[in-house]
Amino acid sequence: MIILAILTGTITAAILGFLPGMHAYNVLGIVVWSVHCAQMYGHSIPIQALVPGTVALITAFAIFSAIPAVYLAAPEESGFFVVQPGRKYLQRGRGFDAVAMTAIGAMCALTIMLPLLLMGGPHFLPILRAVLTPHQHWIVWCVIVFMLQSEWPRGGLHGQAGTQKLLDGWRSLGVGLITFFLSGLLGFLLFYRSPVPPASAFQSLMPAFVGLFTLPSLILALLAAPTIPAQTYATARLSSRVILKGTLAGTLGGAFAAFIPGITGGVGGMLAGHATATRDDRTFLISQGASKTLYYTGGLLLLLVPGLHLQRGGAAALLSTVYQPAGTELSLGLAAAALSAATALLFLRPASRLMACLILRFGSRRLSSAALLGSLLIVITMTGIAGLGIATIATGIGLLPLLYGGRRMNCLGIILLPLACNLSGVGTHIANLLGLLAP
Repeated sequence: MIILAILTGTITAAILGFLPGMHAYNVLGIVVWSVHCAQMYGHSIPIQALVPGTVALITAFAIFSAIPAVYLAAPEESGFFVVQPGRKYLQRGRGFDAVAMTAIGAMCALTIMLPLLLMGGPHFLPILRAVLTPHQHWIVWCVIVFMLQSEWPRGGLHGQAGTQKLLDGWRSLGVGLITFFLSGLLGFLLFYRSPVPPASAFQSLMPAFVGLFTLPSLILALLAAPTIPAQTYATARLSSRVILKGTLAGTLGGAFAAFIPGITGGVGGMLAGHATATRDDRTFLISQGASKTLYYTGGLLLLLVPGLHLQRGGAAALLSTVYQPAGTELSLGLAAAALSAATALLFLRPASRLMACLILRFGSRRLSSAALLGSLLIVITMTGIAGLGIATIATGIGLLPLLYGGRRMNCLGIILLPLACNLSGVGTHIANLLGLLAP
């Protein structure tokens, strides 16, 4: 039963690679809801298979999610940095190379993380948690400040001296600030007074993430309809230096993202990339694969570490509503992650080839149209008309950095701003000022 659960989770993640807008958390939310309903009516559910199945789903999703990010420019919230270098490889007929490099980073990160968690996790992580917990608020604020400061003016080269050059210089920076604070306001709305029906509350952030990260890219791809050349599938040779540097950067960023609340794998990879001066596209793609996998899988496995049981990420939060770890599941979770990642590698080449064939057969415009309609259908089915309204507003925010030269990372203000305010003890006061608290 456990092996079957792991294979089911892995295959489900592979299918999600062809469904932009559908996140592994959405599938897990449906599974958890089904478990709640079954328990309500007195049916027994094999909970012992839920943990390895969940770990397999999340681990494989971290690997397969590179496919829509590269081929359709439709990433999830932790994969937006993969889009730009991935599209460059895709236009050269080497899209699979970009996907494969993220998978290499994922496997290297797991090779480092799994033994460390098994041998040292129960001994050192509880101590690290006790040390960092009182300082989480200013750590998150420092990340926010660095994100906004790193959006340094890239213009100022056009127009006459004076106002025109000033406006040109501040265009990208201004768009970054506006994007961050607008998404942050949307986050406050969803955290304190979400219009999503109570029955779909576990999916309340889904339409916002689809609107911020998936729909804008699909809309632009639909309008621009870039021509995708035929793809090759011979993986380029990578030096050990490139792999080691990318793995180091991604491991540092992913570990930081997995342990600090509100920080996603993309942000963690960005921070580590700056710290290690990662500029080469190959190193960068490897680092993003490593960071994203550590963020998703590591954040979930922290729930299973004896003496820690830390909830980080949506998967751990959802799983903990129906399952409380007893302290002996860590080895099972680590084995599930290893088996799922190995199986995902076997499916990665045929899945990538299938996506490339679909693009060449139907064209990027038709495929983007189908993905756009599919994403909207997912939003409406899971969250109703209210979710569609949230996705529409979020799409407007998500289009700003794409149209005006900002960075999509600033859309993560939807999580970071409310979280930082809540950790600092001022979240409810701001929500009250915004009129979001019931009188």
